[in-house]
Order: sequence, then C-alpha cells, then structure tokens
Amino acid sequence: MPTRTTTSRNEYRCSIERNQSGKYCVRLRVFYPRHAWTLNVYFLAASFDRAMKRLEEALDFLQRQEEKLWFWGVDRAEDMGFSAEFLREAGMKLDRRNEFPKRATSVSLAPEREVPASVLGPMRRGLAESVDLVRAAAAGD
Repeated sequence: MPTRTTTSRNEYRCSIERNQSGKYCVRLRVFYPRHAWTLNVYFLAASFDRAMKRLEEALDFLQRQEEKLWFWGVDRAEDMGFSAEFLREAGMKLDRRNEFPKRATSVSLAPEREVPASVLGPMRRGLAESVDLVRAAAAGD
C-alpha cells in the first residue's frame, strides 16, 4: 500500500492597507511549521507597485533566512535586537500588533525554496482587490 508523505509548508498571510500619510503598509504573518513558530513583520511603501516589488523581495528573504530568523528570534530570544536588526537590513520591521486584518491573501511554500512567480500573480490581485474594497468603502461614506 503506498504511503503518502506530508511535507510541511511555510504559510504566509499578507495584508495591505494605506496609512494616514498615504503609504502602503504591507503586513506579513509567517508560520514556519518546522519549528512551529510565527513571525510577524511589516514594511511601508510609497506606491502599490513598489509594495508588490518589496513583497516579492520580502517573501524571498523570509524563505531563505528561516533558520537564521528562528535561531535569533526564538531559540535565542534574549538577542531579539539582532533579529530586529537583521530584518531592518532587509527593509522590514517586527510587527508587535496582535490583531491581523481579516482581509488577507495567503500562500504556502515549501521551506527554503524559491518563491515561484506563479504564486505572486494571484497574491498581487488579491491585495489589489482588498485595497480597492477599502477605497470603495471610503468613497461610500
């Protein structure tokens, strides 16, 4: 009887909102099943296109640096300052907010693998729709 192996996949939830100064705030909540931990990060961008470019870079970084982020962020929690500095070099900051927006897109990726372009298109569309929904709701007020 054939056995089915289950591979763990990193789960990325992503949301985008415009802040009061008009910048796009992109938030990521990453669940790394290998070590069963969650990392929350965010970054700001001046335009939607720039936010999507930086999102691609952020996903790539978070995929490649999983072990290093876990080691400095969880295993050696007293060195959280190093982890924050490591993220800052990649243009991200630790997100200490507990609540995550309900309107979010998700993608799951095999650990330490390159982010395929095929997942970025649907993610970009989902985020664009969420920004448009917020704009439409604001215009209706």
